Amino acid sequence: MPTKNPRLTAVLEKPLYRWLQKRARREGVSLSLLVRDLLREAYEREEDAYWVKIGEERLQTYDPDKAYTHEQAWGKTK
Repeated sequence: MPTKNPRLTAVLEKPLYRWLQKRARREGVSLSLLVRDLLREAYEREEDAYWVKIGEERLQTYDPDKAYTHEQAWGKTK
């Protein structure tokens, strides 16, 4: 069956492959879906780590005296 999504082939060590097989069986999903979900989780963790780093860098220059209030940010100044 053709698919519109890209496909990936990976070479795994036998213990890792067996672990994936057991987990997929336990969760009642295909190897493909399991690996996709594991990769998605890894991607989300990496993305979260990136935004934490950006946030921490921005906190270094944060000055509450120069920051906009909620009302100023949303155009509700009096």
